[in-house]
Amino acid sequence: MENQYFHEIFDRKNTSSVKWELTKTVFGEEDVLPMWVADMDFKPPKEVTNALQKRLDHGIYGYTFASPSLPKVIKDWVSVHHGWDIPLQSILYNTGVVPSLAAVVQTYTEEGDNILIHTPVYPPFTNVIESNHRKVLRSPLKLVNGHYKIDFDDFEQQLKKGAKMFILCNPHNPGGNVWSKKDLQKIGDLCIAYDCLILSDEIHADLVYKPKKHVAIASLSEELRGQTITCIAPTKTFNIAGLQASALIIPNETLRKKFEDFQARQGFHQLSIFGMVGMEAAYTHGTEWLEALLSYLQQNIQSVKSFIEKELPDIDVVDPEGTYLIWLDCRKLGLTDDDIQQKLVKKGKLGLEPGPKYGPGGEGFVRMNIACPHDILMDGLHRLKTAFS
Repeated sequence: MENQYFHEIFDRKNTSSVKWELTKTVFGEEDVLPMWVADMDFKPPKEVTNALQKRLDHGIYGYTFASPSLPKVIKDWVSVHHGWDIPLQSILYNTGVVPSLAAVVQTYTEEGDNILIHTPVYPPFTNVIESNHRKVLRSPLKLVNGHYKIDFDDFEQQLKKGAKMFILCNPHNPGGNVWSKKDLQKIGDLCIAYDCLILSDEIHADLVYKPKKHVAIASLSEELRGQTITCIAPTKTFNIAGLQASALIIPNETLRKKFEDFQARQGFHQLSIFGMVGMEAAYTHGTEWLEALLSYLQQNIQSVKSFIEKELPDIDVVDPEGTYLIWLDCRKLGLTDDDIQQKLVKKGKLGLEPGPKYGPGGEGFVRMNIACPHDILMDGLHRLKTAFS
């Protein structure tokens, strides 16, 4: 697949795009270039669009059950791309990974329970804990030579406080770490030792750059398979978040039955017709497209690194091993987070995610989404330079 597929620029206005049409709401200004929320400015594989169009053309959209082939498609994708053989019966569905995180928290913990996270981390982790009246335990990651490291001494100390659940972000958002098998095994061993359920958000699992390889923590041992709930989705990988389709992998039959009971109490019946069709088409036909995407994203990442090194030497790039999100360390600028946002929005006319949203350790950082055509990326980088010139 040629790069021209990803070079094309689309007008996303008048499509109810969160990224492009809520700039006034999010940043207080209409005329900012949005490089914040994590969706891509690329069309998905043509096979996805064709499958959706075929179903649309049928013209009747009544009650629908998941195609019997869908679990096999998910199983095959996980096996081929991540080397994990999952039982077909372990696969359940939900509208998205964040709703799944909230549902898992509600299913397996009680109000007042402690739930552990690393920080900085994707803001909904904190939100689903606190909005469900659970208590957040935080274990800070350490930024060492441009990459985050886990402080396992602190991690164990937090587990000792009676953490009922640990929510893992792998690959890590916003830092882009693809956690090593060694780190995951150590996390797993500690969680088993302290009887802490693992909830693993692996929505970015497909977006990993060679030579790194994603490892599902549940794949490391039979014991971890029984103590882990894994959330995946094609939505980030193929830019189909609006279809609202995700899967949970719960091999432990007792845990799975408990989650099914919870979904029944919620009244959850099934994914939408188009969510199921899009998911199956993406996982069936998306490999070639994904390989081309990863190549394009790596070129964008290199452009960011080269530009910032030359033009903005006081900003450090946390080089991502996965995701299409770049965590920019602006602490050398000597500015407050409010000052950083003021300069970005008012002077640079650029919308980036402020670091403090990601919890302690996010101060002085911003997150940039580079999953866009190269011309838009370069526009954003020049705006970044203008903001801090």
